[in-house]
Amino acid sequence: MSTPTLSRLGPPGPFPHAPLTHPLDRKWLHYAFLSRCGRQALIANLSVLGSSSGAVFADPGAPVAGRRSGTGTAGEGQHMAILLVHEEGHGWSSTQFNADQPALPWSAFRLPHPHGEARVFAVAARSGAPAADVRLTRTSRPCTSQCAPFGEDEHLRWQSEPGVLGVGTLRHGDGTVTATDLLGYHERVRGRWSWPTLGGWVFGFVNDPSGPAGAAPPSAVVFTLLQPARPADAANGSVMLWHEGRMVRHFPRRNLRVAVSGTLDRDRVVMVPPLADVLGIPPMAPVPGRLLITARLGEDRLVLDFRSHTAGRIANPSETSLHPFSVHETLGPCTVEGRVGGRRIGFSTEGIVEFAGGARD
Repeated sequence: MSTPTLSRLGPPGPFPHAPLTHPLDRKWLHYAFLSRCGRQALIANLSVLGSSSGAVFADPGAPVAGRRSGTGTAGEGQHMAILLVHEEGHGWSSTQFNADQPALPWSAFRLPHPHGEARVFAVAARSGAPAADVRLTRTSRPCTSQCAPFGEDEHLRWQSEPGVLGVGTLRHGDGTVTATDLLGYHERVRGRWSWPTLGGWVFGFVNDPSGPAGAAPPSAVVFTLLQPARPADAANGSVMLWHEGRMVRHFPRRNLRVAVSGTLDRDRVVMVPPLADVLGIPPMAPVPGRLLITARLGEDRLVLDFRSHTAGRIANPSETSLHPFSVHETLGPCTVEGRVGGRRIGFSTEGIVEFAGGARD
């Protein structure tokens, strides 16, 4: 078997060419975007669960062609994909977990990947709606890879990159097609975990849209708070700040304070994917109405104030329990203010926050 060619910067695929060797091994590509007008959102997850051999995503040398989710050989594992689209006036629409996705999905982590080079990203329901057909362009650099161990031998490793630009069209569940100009975020995740042991997380991002349309945002913030079920001191998290495409500050978990207040009206939470309503899924804990994160490191200080407006609740099946793991994709206004490296930071725009949890042993 020939060895995949590596670039001088790393593996050519979004992930290293290492097989998944455990039923709970996972690889995820996550995409989250908001339109510059603040009225539209696109969220997609492409994943593979468990494998005994073989690569998860297609070999970089394979032809680019459409593929079906939920299919694959025994060595490939279980491929899944879900797309959520939201627009004021149209509400939430979602595919099932078997959305059509590219054989070679767009990723900022696929090397070499020049800045300013637009490439197609297309995900669609089997029925054709909802769907996203956009050209994505990276403007920034990723953060360093982070790893959170928890449970007995489980872990989650992730790497983030904000400032991703997108231009194209969104097709909503009712068949309406709208043009969009997006600014968002991309992430790759690899690890081994069961939903009950993972416990839950609070994750989100916000890009400052005030800069030039074709350039990296003046500021971008990504935050993560993992809440594993065990051990008790396993909480992991961070707040990261980018300036014009480069990460300039990393606030570790010990330097963060997180507070929530109020709740989001349940009438503003929509269950997805469409078939989830027939599965008898129990009610989820309320979504916080407001999230306040304060990060301090020496003289540097950053405050994020997010207010929930609406949420799509993705009911993820759990492989080790009867209780689903719910991921609330929550949209709403976000204000960022602080001073880092002697430079004042302050802007208000729309953001996306995930509130996740719910599975139990």
